[in-house]
Amino acid sequence: MHLQKKGLRALGIAESYTGRVGSTLAGVVMRKDLRIDGFIFATVTVGGTDATDVIIGMVRDLGRQDINVILLSGCVIAWFNVTDIDRLAEETGFPVVCVTYEESDGLLDDIHHHFPGDEVRASAYIRLGERVPARLCTGEMIYLRAAGISHADAARFCDDFTLEGKIPEPLRVARLCARQAGKRATPA
Repeated sequence: MHLQKKGLRALGIAESYTGRVGSTLAGVVMRKDLRIDGFIFATVTVGGTDATDVIIGMVRDLGRQDINVILLSGCVIAWFNVTDIDRLAEETGFPVVCVTYEESDGLLDDIHHHFPGDEVRASAYIRLGERVPARLCTGEMIYLRAAGISHADAARFCDDFTLEGKIPEPLRVARLCARQAGKRATPA
């Protein structure tokens, strides 16, 4: 992948989780010059195990072959719905970068607490591996997991898409879209 190209595109996917049965996902296709080039929405089950399948469906429904990287705002969404980033990269053909923003000891103890005996969920989380810290040009630290792309290239890709703070623009815009779509999905 030529990271210098202006035409690089990221599909940023973020959620709006508010404790309902379903959590709204928004996907934003954004070029490296920060022009928005597409949107997609979906719903993932809160506390479920469908995150990977739903995101694969989003990518397929977009029908885009010009995406260079899928950016995820977290690998564990919608109350412990674990995304298999290796499978996501393999089935879509696009590298995957999962971005988180805080240092932590991980979620394994929480998974065991909330889902006792659910070794499938615990194993899915363990397979994600450790997060790798990356410092952005803004001075902020993010934490990455990557599939189909080196951690160095993943960090550079995130850096190229970050204007300020620590949230890459495709994820920032996707989160805003998910929040608004989530509000519309909830009856007043």
